[in-house]
Amino acid sequence: MMLPPAVLREVEAELGPIHGLRPVGGGSISASARVEAEAGPVFLKYAVDAPARMFAVESAGLDRLREASIGVRVPLVLAVCDAGSRGVGWIALEWLEPGRRGKGYWDRLALGLLSLHRMPGGGWGAEEDGFIGPLPQRNTPAGTWAEFWWTERLEPQLQLANERGGHPGAGADWELLAERLPRILAAAEQDGPSLLHGDLWSGNVLAGEGGAPALVDPAPYEGHREVDLAMTELFGGFDAAFYAAYERGWPLQPGYRELRRDVYQLYYLLVHVNLFGEGYHAQTAACLRRALAAS
Repeated sequence: MMLPPAVLREVEAELGPIHGLRPVGGGSISASARVEAEAGPVFLKYAVDAPARMFAVESAGLDRLREASIGVRVPLVLAVCDAGSRGVGWIALEWLEPGRRGKGYWDRLALGLLSLHRMPGGGWGAEEDGFIGPLPQRNTPAGTWAEFWWTERLEPQLQLANERGGHPGAGADWELLAERLPRILAAAEQDGPSLLHGDLWSGNVLAGEGGAPALVDPAPYEGHREVDLAMTELFGGFDAAFYAAYERGWPLQPGYRELRRDVYQLYYLLVHVNLFGEGYHAQTAACLRRALAAS
């Protein structure tokens, strides 16, 4: 594996001489490698044509989760360099040695997520915009959860899909969903905002050394806690013990799985439409129909 020369120079300037590297799995958006640096192994992620601030925002998100002290490992950020005008950005994190899920893994993960969701919050949104993968994720605060979910989540991704020639679901159906959102999300509104991981699929939850859970690649903001759970259920990979432990700690409002889960999963499906194309159109349209039928 060869690093772009500019990345190699910058990484060595921050971490010292590199003695070796090998590619590792790290997602479908950026290239990832284990780097043998002077002080030990480092996880390096870089992207060509990365949006400006993408890695700085990731660094800030990791810091926010780690500072929340939720009892789940979050890697330290060792160095970060945004793309700027040259279009290549990278982030270096402490290396988390992979392990096998230990005893109580799912309970520990659920308790960590509960701790995150119980962090005191202000309103719906965040002070700064962020990213979901390489796509912009607006976080402009809104007065209600339904308003935020439409104007800052569903509508921007739907507009982007339409601009790119994709039409995942009938326009009239999306308009009807927008009208119904205040009623659909009324029970969630009563819960109030929580600090969210924001991109909680199985690839962003690791079993580290000793089998302890670790969280990576967050896209944090203050939203309803059900969003994180809906993302875990969209593509699977989470044991039933995880959900049972979470609901023992903080039961969900009635209607989550019957009414609201599809509404939350629509956002992540639209993101996949915009990242990976028409292969996600049918799944998105079906999810939209389910959301409307339940409401």
